[in-house]
Amino acid sequence: MVYKTKGTCSQAINVELDGDVIKHVEFVGGCSGNTQGVAKLVEGMKAEEAISRLEGILCGSRPTSCPDQLAKALKQALAQ
Repeated sequence: MVYKTKGTCSQAINVELDGDVIKHVEFVGGCSGNTQGVAKLVEGMKAEEAISRLEGILCGSRPTSCPDQLAKALKQALAQ
């Protein structure tokens, strides 16, 4: 599933779930080291656990962040 991000440097997040477990995450754009790190940390984690940890994280004065957008992407993936 491809999620188009809003309000971040990254443009999209590719998310692959295996049931409710995160199989693969790839950010398109954004701060490469940080987004790669977040992606690797959540792989193998249950999506609900990642959502609870990442939702609401802000980037400076922005109302969202790449981790917060990942939480939104995971919610959308679970709903499909």
